[in-house]
Amino acid sequence: MEYHLTTPVTREDLAALRAGDAVLLSGTVYTARDAAHARLCAALDAGEAPPFPLEGSAIYYVGPTPARDGEVIGSAGPTTSGRMDSFSPRLLKLGQLLMIGKGRRSAAVKEAIVRCGGAYLGAVGGAGALMAAGIKESELVCWEDLGCEAVRALRVENLPLTVIIDPQGNDLYDLGPEAYLASLK
Repeated sequence: MEYHLTTPVTREDLAALRAGDAVLLSGTVYTARDAAHARLCAALDAGEAPPFPLEGSAIYYVGPTPARDGEVIGSAGPTTSGRMDSFSPRLLKLGQLLMIGKGRRSAAVKEAIVRCGGAYLGAVGGAGALMAAGIKESELVCWEDLGCEAVRALRVENLPLTVIIDPQGNDLYDLGPEAYLASLK
């Protein structure tokens, strides 16, 4: 199936998603990698409000390269999501519903996805220019000193993604090989 989603999303928006489905995502997506996640959680620990609204949010694990003249953003390919695993359950509990990256997630993240009704979406690794084509605007939100890892608000249109972990906890990294092996019999 193919779904068109616009952020912010709700649990109801995501309920029908299944691992392997295609998603074209539009709206605002926030960038944050491991350094930004650490700062975000430290700010929350200090009782500060998050620098962007978490409710229904999508966070893309990306550190985009600088934009060339006339471009909105440089290459914007995903980074390995596992580096955010220690932070993700907390952010999901606070209202974040979508995570975008590449690679496997921990059991704790899968459990949090199911508990919170979220989803983990995969972006095409090694195709940062393709991903950048779906980004129409980029605005610095905070932590400019982090360089490419600063938090940015991206306005995206039809960003091409794949559901890796759905709200029921089905994981494409498990289902894909199983389906392939079954097809060989």
